Amino acid sequence: MFAPTPTSARQPTDPAGPTGRLATWLATTSLEQIPASVRERAAHLVLDGLGCALIGAQLPWSRTAVEAVLSLEGAGDVPVIGWGRTTSGPAAAVLNGTFIQGFELDDYYPAAPLHSASLVLPALLSTTSQLPSASGAEFLRGAVLGIETGTRVGLALHGPQMLSRGWHSGSVFGTHAAAAASGAMRGLDAAAFEDALGLAATQSAGLMAAQYEAMSKRMHHGLASRNGFYAAGLAQAGYTGIKKVFERPYGGFLSTFGEGHHPDAGQLTKDLGELWNTEQITVKIHAAMGGLHPAIDAAIALTGGRAPSADDIESIRIEVPDAIHHHGWWSPERPLTTIGAQMNIAYATAVALLDGHVRPEQFTPARLDADDVWQLIGRTEVEQVDEPQDPTWTRRGYNTRLTVTLRGGEVLTQALNQPHGGPDDPLTNAEIRAKYRALTSGVIAAERAAEIERIALDLEGQTDLRRLVDLLAAPAHGALD
Repeated sequence: MFAPTPTSARQPTDPAGPTGRLATWLATTSLEQIPASVRERAAHLVLDGLGCALIGAQLPWSRTAVEAVLSLEGAGDVPVIGWGRTTSGPAAAVLNGTFIQGFELDDYYPAAPLHSASLVLPALLSTTSQLPSASGAEFLRGAVLGIETGTRVGLALHGPQMLSRGWHSGSVFGTHAAAAASGAMRGLDAAAFEDALGLAATQSAGLMAAQYEAMSKRMHHGLASRNGFYAAGLAQAGYTGIKKVFERPYGGFLSTFGEGHHPDAGQLTKDLGELWNTEQITVKIHAAMGGLHPAIDAAIALTGGRAPSADDIESIRIEVPDAIHHHGWWSPERPLTTIGAQMNIAYATAVALLDGHVRPEQFTPARLDADDVWQLIGRTEVEQVDEPQDPTWTRRGYNTRLTVTLRGGEVLTQALNQPHGGPDDPLTNAEIRAKYRALTSGVIAAERAAEIERIALDLEGQTDLRRLVDLLAAPAHGALD
């Protein structure tokens, strides 16, 4: 098992500063210092991410990505999940992250939006391939430290404000999550972690306009994972990065990306090692952008299991806060692309009302262009409302109210601050396991899925990860074939 870095190891430039404190914590935190409940939850988050990768591997846009990336990068020794093919470590990180994000089923962190599994798991798998031996315990430790780092950098930037300004927030601060995860497996000392964080920061990017029709939205977190993987590898080799990257007043990460909305460097180390954001990660049950989930949950609750027709519904009104309004609402044009539909709150709410769920089958070409769906979209009004929809809500959330007016005048309304799966109503570990089994049931054999599940949930007992890598590498079937 990984041991903490010795106290004689190299120190960061300013050990008392926010960058230095974070780098030191990353270098000196052992797996035993992470509470057992956090480790157990992290193992289930790993399982969820692997399930998302397996269902995402053979989607049409994933196939396009694989052929394009492999033609650019060529063969290598790192497996591409679900393909039976290999490529370079950086290219595998891009593709494996793209698969996890492939159908909007992967986890997210509401307070500072990013998709942790699509960042840390690809970087960890590529790092594992470069090490002479890698244990499951090291992998799990890297996953937790990566999740904790990415969420804290996002909190320092006031992540939802990044979405409102047009940045794809998770790919901006996700580079740090991947660098921390990979660096943990590489055993970086605090000085090298400072370099890795600086190298990750200078590679951060991502424009949210990719959500409308571009395949590239699926790849953003994969690119960030690759960049973090590179950052840790460069730092391990002695290639230096920006020192004190979070506190530099000119050209620093927070001063530049946070310009105009008062970033808070204190969030990087607030309650570090005491409060574990890993336990606040939301696991999705709908195949849509996370900010739409309260509206989807509300729609399903209002129908009560019934399947109304479009003729039954006179109008739909959805009230949401600023970040969701910017991220999830624009007047759609028919037909939407799959990615556009998964980002658009009117489409997601319409199919939730009509079909009672939002799964892959809601994004087939026929459903994307269905008359009943577009009738409801035409009757939908979306309004930005930043005051709490319910005075009892005491914490920030997704602040969503759905009002459906039926023919004949009956009005149905439901307000939710979080979806099922959110921090105040998390999926149980049993529900995560059930989701994994449902996702994988159509794309790989049951025996293979069960063995992946067994290993993922027993990472601490795995002295060698080659069996898990081989199971992930074998070809998968297409979820939409």
